[in-house]
Amino acid sequence: MIEITITCSECGSGVNIHPNTKAKEALCQVCKAVTPVNFSSEIEKGELKQCPVCSRKDFYKQKDFNRKIGVTLFVIAAILSIWTYGISFIVLYIFDLLLHRKLGDVVSCYKCDTLFRKVSNIEQIPAFDHEMNDRIKYADHDFDGKPLQH
Repeated sequence: MIEITITCSECGSGVNIHPNTKAKEALCQVCKAVTPVNFSSEIEKGELKQCPVCSRKDFYKQKDFNRKIGVTLFVIAAILSIWTYGISFIVLYIFDLLLHRKLGDVVSCYKCDTLFRKVSNIEQIPAFDHEMNDRIKYADHDFDGKPLQH
């Protein structure tokens, strides 16, 4: 079954929710903000076509790894490089390579940052595109699920 983590618009906390066509809102356990949701029967089956939070169709996939942990590891390697003469960066690179091979993918909505795990049609979702991200976030452009073409 697909796993969905909504990003609370008020406090930025993750709100885990199971798809159910009868559910109409998600409650943040931290700040008690209510986020309206609209689940389709496709999402209940694990197929992602439209975001249940913002109704957009623009998604990207990436490795399922917490970015804050990645930045923290890099900072630690940078500090240790003073005494290790840069060997800490090589160790971090090897660790990162092993994680990249081991971790699965997660799908994210460009507009509202909702995360989707165990998506059945994940092979159809493209990788992250910086230009699409900027156009969606800063100009509210809607690509309607189609990849950016030049």
